Amino acid sequence: MTPLRAKMIHEMRLRRFASKTQKAYINAVADLARFYNSSPDQIDSEKIKAYLVYLEHDRKLSWSTCNVAAAGLRFFYTQVLGKDAMDLFIPRRKKQKKIPEILTFNEVEHLFLHAGRSKHRVLLMTTYAAGLRVSEVVRLKITDIDSERMTIRIEQGKGNKDRYTILSSRLLEELRMYWRMCHPKTWLFPSTNPERHVSTCTAQRIYYQAKLRAGIKKGKGIHTLRHCFATHLLEQGTDPRTIQILLGHRSIITTMAYTQVTQKRLLSIKSPLDLIQIPKDRPHVHENQG
Repeated sequence: MTPLRAKMIHEMRLRRFASKTQKAYINAVADLARFYNSSPDQIDSEKIKAYLVYLEHDRKLSWSTCNVAAAGLRFFYTQVLGKDAMDLFIPRRKKQKKIPEILTFNEVEHLFLHAGRSKHRVLLMTTYAAGLRVSEVVRLKITDIDSERMTIRIEQGKGNKDRYTILSSRLLEELRMYWRMCHPKTWLFPSTNPERHVSTCTAQRIYYQAKLRAGIKKGKGIHTLRHCFATHLLEQGTDPRTIQILLGHRSIITTMAYTQVTQKRLLSIKSPLDLIQIPKDRPHVHENQG
């Protein structure tokens, strides 16, 4: 390990960055060094900016990928090398605002029916029933399920925060049947090695395979089920503050974004066209031929 990398890791650990963030930042600096075939401390700010333009316009990487690369480089040069932030001004790209595609109740049920194995079905049901992130559902332990209080404990979710979410009665029945069939010991959803939990990639694959078999076109990754959880709760009249707590959102603004996609809210709004009184004895208009 080079001294620069060791120092960068030290600075990130000092700030308690998540391991995923540390890996992404290190990769950002390593990719830059490979691109110019030079040590990163020898690359000036103009070359860094040119590289970021290359990522966006030539490689056409996504908004999030480009922003992570920019954040990693900004951290390395300002916090590790001590360069002036103004000399390395890297503006953030404006975030793309996309409304998530929401599955209907029937589509969600159809997805479960096509999940195949019991373990796969219960994993998808747990994700939806509790509104979990994929990283949270794969790391659930048997002891996180509290059938007396009807809660699920999320240990060290996003932002290194613990929280509780609801345990569905139907999910509890499914979990009990699953446990009797598979007998998981520590992890609720173990991998082929029972000492480890299934990976997020495996969970995503389970979702995509079920979605394909069910013939569902809407929605992207397994995170769609978390979107569905929030939207369906809003449609049932659950207040946004409660949903914010269940989801583990830091800001209520993030939760309120789901109000844009609630079907009941949209159906309650009348189009101006519906407000126009059309006379019953209006003249019949013939289209011109020609």
